[in-house]
Amino acid sequence: MRLFTDWHSLPEEARGASVALGNFDGVHRGHAQVLRGAAAARPDLRLAVLTFEPHPREVFRPDDPPFRLTLSTERAAALAAHGVDFVYEMHFDHAVSLMTAEAFVAEVLHGGLGARHLACGLDFAFGHRRGGDVAFLATAAAARGIGLTVVPPLSDAEGVISSTRIRRALQDGYPERATAELGRAWAIRGVVAHGDKRGRTIGFPTANVALGRHLEPARGVYAVMVALPDGSCRKGVANIGRRPTVNEGPESRLEVHLFDFAGDLYGQEIGVALHAYLRGEQKFAGLDALKAQIAVDAEGARALLAAGG
Repeated sequence: MRLFTDWHSLPEEARGASVALGNFDGVHRGHAQVLRGAAAARPDLRLAVLTFEPHPREVFRPDDPPFRLTLSTERAAALAAHGVDFVYEMHFDHAVSLMTAEAFVAEVLHGGLGARHLACGLDFAFGHRRGGDVAFLATAAAARGIGLTVVPPLSDAEGVISSTRIRRALQDGYPERATAELGRAWAIRGVVAHGDKRGRTIGFPTANVALGRHLEPARGVYAVMVALPDGSCRKGVANIGRRPTVNEGPESRLEVHLFDFAGDLYGQEIGVALHAYLRGEQKFAGLDALKAQIAVDAEGARALLAAGG
């Protein structure tokens, strides 16, 4: 899979694809259905995705709390796992937000990407003030000899699968629901930073990762699987929160203890996938009580992960 961040100067071999359109935050099962629609409509073409970075909501509402399910690297990896050949990551800023729907089709889709087929969801909207909908896209694309597949939303017993619904499940402490809707466990990917090293003094050294622009899920303790830079995975237990026992200020962080691991991960990128929510954030009387609870949490996480939970 190849990632392009400039749609103006694509190499010829990256043009002429069947292109799925959207933000693809999370790359959930509904997004996968759009990708399948793009591939099935033109199996003779390479499969591509046109998405936006940063997410338009981050531009229009910069003071909102972080909400992203997947940042650029994680999203690209998830798209590659679905067989996408090219990701066109269009830089989104105020100037792009003023582009008309007609200009978007003419300049980006037709001129820049040379798209031969498009696929999107029923609610896809684009252009200045979301002036283009699927009806407009169908007419504008057909005028340029570009096909269009409009993919209906994917639903289950709870309703339409969406990024919003997955965010809510994570914030409510139900990572297993998010897993079912994503088709994989939700992961936070980031670089391991130095912390206060208090964990190693109580027998549970942790790798510390800033949440950054990721959504903050329910605070508390999770059973996790950790993807390491060498491609291996380790089981572990993680805490997400503000660490009230040690009075650690207002910013939440992710701290993960990897079972049976003794390596140095500082400065390296890891992915921490949430598999089960064990308990909410608590304040303990002191470090001894905290240490005892972490031991209980670790055993609980081991048991859940061994059982496939």
